[in-house]
Amino acid sequence: MPAQRPEQSPSTPTIAVIGGGPAGLMAAETLRAAGLQVDLYDAKGSIGRKFLIAGKGGMNLTHSDPFDVFVTRYAERTQEVAAWLRGFDADALRVWARGLGVETFVGTSGRVFPSDLKAAPLLRGWVRRLRERGVRFHVQHRWLGWNDAGTLRFATPDGEIAVQADATVLAMGGGSWPQLGSDGAWLEALEAKGVAIAPLQPSNCGFDIGWSEHLATRFAGEPLKPVVAHWQDADGEAQQRQGECVVTATGIEGSLVYALSPMLRDAIARDGHATLVLDLLPGREEAELARRLAKPRGSRSLSEHLRREAGIAGVRAALLYEVLDKAALSDPVRIARTLKRFPFRLKRTRPIAEAISSAGGIRLEALDRQLMLRTLPGVFAAGEMLDWEAPTGGYLLTACFASGRHAARGVVDWLAQRSA
Repeated sequence: MPAQRPEQSPSTPTIAVIGGGPAGLMAAETLRAAGLQVDLYDAKGSIGRKFLIAGKGGMNLTHSDPFDVFVTRYAERTQEVAAWLRGFDADALRVWARGLGVETFVGTSGRVFPSDLKAAPLLRGWVRRLRERGVRFHVQHRWLGWNDAGTLRFATPDGEIAVQADATVLAMGGGSWPQLGSDGAWLEALEAKGVAIAPLQPSNCGFDIGWSEHLATRFAGEPLKPVVAHWQDADGEAQQRQGECVVTATGIEGSLVYALSPMLRDAIARDGHATLVLDLLPGREEAELARRLAKPRGSRSLSEHLRREAGIAGVRAALLYEVLDKAALSDPVRIARTLKRFPFRLKRTRPIAEAISSAGGIRLEALDRQLMLRTLPGVFAAGEMLDWEAPTGGYLLTACFASGRHAARGVVDWLAQRSA
């Protein structure tokens, strides 16, 4: 049976939600449940394109971390994002998905996935339910800002139109994967209104190193797993983390690299480069490696000696040849030390268009606690447009959902205060 639409009258406020990703859709759902008329606009020809692509490898909806651990994934924005998550956390997201007929499970890494590992069934069911509840969708409507009268402007296939709304929720994404809609085109319109913006930067991204042609052509796509990253935190304390990464034609990427990308990106901005130190052979003792490699190799080539005595071959052997000269390659101690503390010298991030997500956007200080822009009453913002970032693993997506709901609740409260 179709869901019942909330009662409304001709005087029901109309809210414009701009952006059809998770934040925008969640805002639309929350606003409609509050009895408001909702028009959702998206620049593309269909809704949720980035959400669908993100789910191609298995839709990682959220994470099973306890709340107090979960919120630490947002680094310096923990306090602000925690406020959103208190209204809609990981458990609430799983309950919500179940309401759409999508069961979830916790994987071995603690990540939470739909049982079928797909995004499309969830998105289809969600959009269908929103339509049934009265949300009006307008695709191929690219937001252009406001006209002199303060009315929303949209470019459409039939020309520019103006739309009057009682409140607006902006949820147009950041700057990653622009072909799917999140192209950061909204920056100019908001800056023209005096909104404080932090520059968009790649997050959860790969990095360029500049391999030799031999490594780039023969080993691009080769995984390094498991490996352990070593670094010092802001307090000078030694830290380490195990994970996986992949050698690319230009450098390195993968989940472990993504998790450390803010720190590495900021080091490059500060110093012109960053060094990612990885233990390529976790579980192997450096002294034992050196002892085995010190055995006479006779007529065997170095590559064969590495393989037979230490099991070092393929991409790991190729990496040694990238950073060690002939003299160092004849020193078993240097080889062992390098394998246990391999220095990946990172030159730059990959372009933001390739990044999984972006940092920067509307500074949270430009918003009140309800996510309304301080300089634009009645205009709220949510999702990746805001200046926060999180690692992959479900943290990014969960906060997008939560911020959309939080902004929508802000709209409801703001309208109630105005009519009181």
